[in-house]
Amino acid sequence: MDQKEKTILFLSPVFKQMIWGGERLETDWHYEIPGPGTGECWAISAHPNGDCVVREGEYAGKTLSQLWEEEPALFGNFENAESPKLDRFPLLTKIIDAKSDLSIQVHPDDAYAKAHENGSLGKTECWYILDCAPNATLVIGHNAKDKDDLTAMIKEGRWDEFIREVPVKKGDFIQVDPGTVHAIKGGIMLLETQQNSDITYRVYDYDRLSDGKPRQLHVEQSIDVITVPARPAKDCVKEAADLPKDERNLLISCPYYQVWKIDVEKGISFPQDRPFLIMSVIAGEGKIGGQPIHRGDHFILPCGYGEVALQGQMEIIAASI
Repeated sequence: MDQKEKTILFLSPVFKQMIWGGERLETDWHYEIPGPGTGECWAISAHPNGDCVVREGEYAGKTLSQLWEEEPALFGNFENAESPKLDRFPLLTKIIDAKSDLSIQVHPDDAYAKAHENGSLGKTECWYILDCAPNATLVIGHNAKDKDDLTAMIKEGRWDEFIREVPVKKGDFIQVDPGTVHAIKGGIMLLETQQNSDITYRVYDYDRLSDGKPRQLHVEQSIDVITVPARPAKDCVKEAADLPKDERNLLISCPYYQVWKIDVEKGISFPQDRPFLIMSVIAGEGKIGGQPIHRGDHFILPCGYGEVALQGQMEIIAASI
């Protein structure tokens, strides 16, 4: 098959307005956003709360969840996957524009979510920092030494004692396992790869009001699922800005996904040997198999795509299971 005729699933993002969102998805990324306070671009998603539509080609107009059900061969049928047959598209890719701080939050694992959230998946996620101010920080982890300490700090509102901030810069990579207390701070823009889940427990929301009311907190669930003690701060952030060019640089491999960074300079070619491969162009522009792609494009290379040929000057985050 001619490379140009191979199926590439380009998806149209779904946007979410949030209390902490901004306008940079329009001004910096040139997306058509629904209005001010747009905090999230769901770029690759088959979740009921935001199901992306294929924008062109043979499957134009179909949602990703439809394709998952109707065309399982596109996703490898999971015959060779180590995991059992999956009942939904497993991953979700977002760009997050935090104009102000997100709530202090935590996600459950699969077992807790299945039992307490109507069969939902848990939420393991990871972040690649696209942009942030000098001296930026993120909340990752906490300072409680045991469960009693944790419970007391939360119930008594001792947030300055409880919350742990770590410094980050553009190009840093952070894995956020279930049970990790975390919050994206204002001024940070990042790309998130996560399980296909929309379950978040808010521990603390700075007493903010939304439509005149405080947003719902999930204190008991949070205490249930927070890991104590937290992972050491020094183990939480990985530098990923200046990696070897024209190589697939593995950022993380965990039971739910693998994520790579590809900095294309002279060109790179490799086989698409995964059940599917998600790609997000986060900087620059170039071509895939002769087809133009540029910053802000998100697409899936299906099973059996064959050789992936990338040319141009661009940075890509790729993910699969």
